[in-house]
Amino acid sequence: MKTGSIIRWRTAGLLLAMLIIVGLPYIVTLQGSRDTERATEWVTRSTEVKSLAYRVAYVVHDSEAATYRLLAGDVNEATHARAERVVKEVPPLLQQLRRMTRNNPDQQTLMGSLVSSVNGRVTLMNQALARLRQGEAGGARQSLRDADDLFGMNAQIAGIVEIEDGLLKQRQAEATRQSLDGRIVLSITALAQILLLTIIVIASERQIGRRQLAETREGRAVMRSQMIFQAVREPIALFDEHLNSLLVNNAFSELYGMDPGQRAQPLARIGDGAWSDSVLLQRLNDVLLRDRELWDYDMVQRTVDGVDRHVVINARRLQQHDGGTPALLLTVSDVTTRALAEQQVNELNRQLEGKVSQISDVNRELEAFSYSVSHDLRAPLRHIAGFARKLEQHLGDHVDEKSGHYIEVIASSAQRMAVLIDDLLVFSRLGRGALRLQAVDMQSLVDEARVLAESGVSDRRIVWTIAPLPMVIGDENMLRTVWQNLLGNAVKYTGHCEVARIAVSVQQGRSGDYEFTVSDNGAGFDMQYADKLFGVFQRLHRASEFPGNGIGLANVRRIVARHGGRVWAEAEPGRGAHFHFSLPATDAAGART
Repeated sequence: MKTGSIIRWRTAGLLLAMLIIVGLPYIVTLQGSRDTERATEWVTRSTEVKSLAYRVAYVVHDSEAATYRLLAGDVNEATHARAERVVKEVPPLLQQLRRMTRNNPDQQTLMGSLVSSVNGRVTLMNQALARLRQGEAGGARQSLRDADDLFGMNAQIAGIVEIEDGLLKQRQAEATRQSLDGRIVLSITALAQILLLTIIVIASERQIGRRQLAETREGRAVMRSQMIFQAVREPIALFDEHLNSLLVNNAFSELYGMDPGQRAQPLARIGDGAWSDSVLLQRLNDVLLRDRELWDYDMVQRTVDGVDRHVVINARRLQQHDGGTPALLLTVSDVTTRALAEQQVNELNRQLEGKVSQISDVNRELEAFSYSVSHDLRAPLRHIAGFARKLEQHLGDHVDEKSGHYIEVIASSAQRMAVLIDDLLVFSRLGRGALRLQAVDMQSLVDEARVLAESGVSDRRIVWTIAPLPMVIGDENMLRTVWQNLLGNAVKYTGHCEVARIAVSVQQGRSGDYEFTVSDNGAGFDMQYADKLFGVFQRLHRASEFPGNGIGLANVRRIVARHGGRVWAEAEPGRGAHFHFSLPATDAAGART
């Protein structure tokens, strides 16, 4: 009873020690991980605060620079937008910066000063813009000088950044101290682990007396292993250092026609020469002499049934427990069926590659043909238009109404044909030019396309809803063409609406790609003709209703396809349309997100 109690107490003590040794490092590691996460969070916050401060300074200075450009005579609409962006962008930035520094009184003091300075500069900048509109260039220039003299903000920006840098250093020092404490605790734990291992070794020595029972059990386990070895359907064999058989299972015997009870058969004579390959025998000797494992050695063997089999051979050296000579464990896998299937797949792949190559050649020939035809058609068109003008000049006042109509039809048709040829050349060029990949701000492209689409319809009422759009990796000029075509179509096909409503949105699909959508409440179309939308010179409405050549959407599809995306549309007649296109979601470094 006393001995049993001691054993129980000893077991409980070992379990407690193991629990402490395992649990304490875990707690220390977990705490260290939390401290690291907290430090990372503070570093991120400090970086964001500095970024916001610099962003405020950049927007203010950029608007001032744009105002100076307006004073210099620049009438570009983009310059006007830059000059007025400070009113829209700076207040939210200041509000976000104040919110992120609300726990720091010093930062809040600097924020108050910064807000006052920025508001003063914005007021004087607006005053300069107002004077500029009234033609008082000198007064506008003086307002900008007063803004720079009276409301300096660089000191506040620098102060905010300096405080954040100081906080960051303090937090890094605290993280270093916590890391040192963690290493001390882990060192103590390591010593305790060594002590526990010593105790375990001593306890294991006392179990030697029980080895006889364990050996008996081991013998029984060996017998079970032999039964399993013989039951396995994969051919397995054991050979000595001279490649004479020691043990083979039934599957090996059946495959190579061996007598399972016969020992010491040389490998080279087994299976009527199936193992006579000199390279394979050398590799197996290397496994025995140099302990080099043989993995997935492919070969074709003719077995005793007269069938050529594709097999995969694996071999490794086994060292005897008593220190005797090593043995070779050999396994054979019959992969004949798989090899035939792979051969068929490879043949199909070669045929497919040939078809793809033929299709690529045909596409190149078609593009070259369209490009050549477009160029060759220009000269006859110029002759038609030119001689129509000469005919009109030659007739002069003698031209009657019908003749004048005929000449006008000839000239307008030649002009329309020239436009179609130009569109066809653009379409052909989109398929040949190399992509110039870079980071592209889709928000800026949409803003540009919207301004361009509205420029010719100033008398219409259009309500725009544009969601925040991401940066993508692509060819900026080609993607600009995509947005100009889609937004231009949306404005065009809402021409009969009293109030046109056009929306631009984005979401990430199941594959992670960005899916952009342009929606409108315009004429729409019948979905049974949707497959014609993206074809060259394909139209679903009469030219008298909505002008155009029917090639814009074909350009969109080609550009998006070259960027690895796709285009599709949804609509109902009289209830508007939704045009979608997808692009791979990548960061500025080109890595897929």
